[in-house]
Amino acid sequence: MKYEVIIYWSSADNAFIAEVPELPGCMADGPTKIKALAAIERVAKAWIETATELGRPIPTPRGKLSYA
Repeated sequence: MKYEVIIYWSSADNAFIAEVPELPGCMADGPTKIKALAAIERVAKAWIETATELGRPIPTPRGKLSYA
């Protein structure tokens, strides 16, 4: 996956959260950073597949975001 992924700890969820900012709403969690990263890979793939099926645009990966 060529999209930027942001991973952070959430005390409220008691888990690491992984987000793909370029794919709105694309988030996953896991008990470790590695598991959160593996989960976001699956979720991002599903996000892209669903958007494709619905005929919605898929953002082009921009690389590192300046605000992250």
